[in-house]
Amino acid sequence: MSRDLPLPDVEARAVSAKLLEVLRERIDAAGGCLAFDAFMEAALYEPGLGYYSNGLTPFGARGDFVTAPESGSLFARCLARSVAAVLQQLDGGSVLELGAGSGALAVDLLRELQALEALPERYWILERSSAMRALQQERIARWLPELAGQVEWLAAPPPTAFSGVVFGNEVADALPVKRFCWRDGQALELGVACKEGGLVECLRPGDAGFQDRVAALARAERWEHDYRSEFCPALQRWTGELAACLERGLLLLIDYGYGRREYYHPQRTMGTLMCHYRHQAHGDPLWFPGLQDITAFVDFTAIAEAASDAGLRLEGFSSQAQFLLACGIDRLLAQVDPGDVQRFLSLSNEAKRLLLPGDMGERFKAIGFSRRLDRAVTGFGSQDLRSRL
Repeated sequence: MSRDLPLPDVEARAVSAKLLEVLRERIDAAGGCLAFDAFMEAALYEPGLGYYSNGLTPFGARGDFVTAPESGSLFARCLARSVAAVLQQLDGGSVLELGAGSGALAVDLLRELQALEALPERYWILERSSAMRALQQERIARWLPELAGQVEWLAAPPPTAFSGVVFGNEVADALPVKRFCWRDGQALELGVACKEGGLVECLRPGDAGFQDRVAALARAERWEHDYRSEFCPALQRWTGELAACLERGLLLLIDYGYGRREYYHPQRTMGTLMCHYRHQAHGDPLWFPGLQDITAFVDFTAIAEAASDAGLRLEGFSSQAQFLLACGIDRLLAQVDPGDVQRFLSLSNEAKRLLLPGDMGERFKAIGFSRRLDRAVTGFGSQDLRSRL
């Protein structure tokens, strides 16, 4: 499939070539086979060279994929109703957005919170990429100049706990994963090696912790034949760190993924890893490193376990479609004048992308956790999928 992708331009190929030099050095230092999570970390986040750090635009029509906030403002306006209800319950509080992408969601969310008279005391954006940070700052300054001074960028979670809302949309899927192959009752770790100047897949035994984790999954899910998949070693620690900075309020994550039993179902023999380039999805993560997105579906069971261990209460787990409906997306559509045909059709098409099962509606899930909230969280009243966790 990657052979059918359009060839990157000269400038982009030069960036990828520099990253390839870095990767060759790390492969040599690792004894010839670099663990896939180390490769994915560099491919996405290597300063100045990785996909999210090299300044090449990955979002929207000119990029490689379209997220829900890039489709229009409906997603943000629904999300604002859930956030506003929590802030009003707390009589104030702050908002922490994880990985704000192009800044589109921050602009639309703040604008809607302002209309709902529920602006947070502070709006933080946790962003590790300086290139993404610059993109977000430019967008917010251009489209929401009156509120730009209330937005602050962080490179790490706040050092002290706060009350409010922590949320992330399509963030956890970009955390680096380890890939494995279960074969003849043995777990092998998939990595990346060099061959004839390019990158190829390699296999290595993996350490004891790796072996134990994969063997436990194999026993639980009863894999009978060769099986490939992945797991995210950082996911539970990441969730725990987010939970720790929340003294009172809501942790809300929206992403594509499954509960663990569905994730590692015996029929899902090739895992969930996927790459995106110029709005085409394919399965070759070694193609022009640094120029394509690499993602894996999220294990929502791992998130729920970590949040519970950190003392948070599960508020709900639902499809994105049901979450948005519970937040009133149908009522927002009803406010549009059908006589304004262009506006009505635009919002209707946006709603279809967000809600239909064949698009984002069922593939994406919303999961929410609270600490010391007295009332139910808006968005989780109509569907409860926690039995799938």
